Amino acid sequence: FHLSFSDICFNSTVVPKMLVNIQTQSKIISYEGCITQMCFFLVFVYLDHFLLTVMAYDRFVAICHPLHYTVIMNPHLCALLALISWVLSVLVSLLHSLMILHLSFCTHTKIPHFFCEFAQVLRSACSDTLSNYIVLYSVTGLLGVIPLTGIFFSYAKIISAILKMSSAEGKYKAFSTCGSHLTVISLFYGTGLGVYLSSAFSPSSSKGAVASVMYTVVIPML
Repeated sequence: FHLSFSDICFNSTVVPKMLVNIQTQSKIISYEGCITQMCFFLVFVYLDHFLLTVMAYDRFVAICHPLHYTVIMNPHLCALLALISWVLSVLVSLLHSLMILHLSFCTHTKIPHFFCEFAQVLRSACSDTLSNYIVLYSVTGLLGVIPLTGIFFSYAKIISAILKMSSAEGKYKAFSTCGSHLTVISLFYGTGLGVYLSSAFSPSSSKGAVASVMYTVVIPML
């Protein structure tokens, strides 16, 4: 439920403004509108990230400890994990947004993207952004690597448990249980990584924008 709600809001921060731009043939966005869009975008990106990690743990318990599933993944723990995901997402988004507010921007700044994407906004600043990049890489390292390690560990254990199953029906049932989640993880992180790698190593932003359409529009829709 939380992931579905997050994806609807994730889409809603980008798509309506993009459709207005296409309809009116105007690509103008106010400074306040840009900061607001970026803030909400970051909230739901991080929320998706944390919820996918929690769901990987859920799949791990369901497949590797099926008899203890209802005891371990009780409603209290589920609510607590969802709450932690929300709180962390909001705090990280506010941190980045407040630091952006301390930067100065030139008038009529052009962002080579179809929405106020954080890295592009940071790159468009006219003042020193060193502290912003330090915070960005620190937060990405801490809140990116740890959850991803958890996802990889969960699926390593899941695959190991599935391979030990004797019946083909049991293996199929186990794969079908986590198949959709694994597909979303692959698409979400694959395109997200592609966006930031292309923006880091390529001066052209067209490839990054195409990849951004995937994780801002296509994947939430799926």
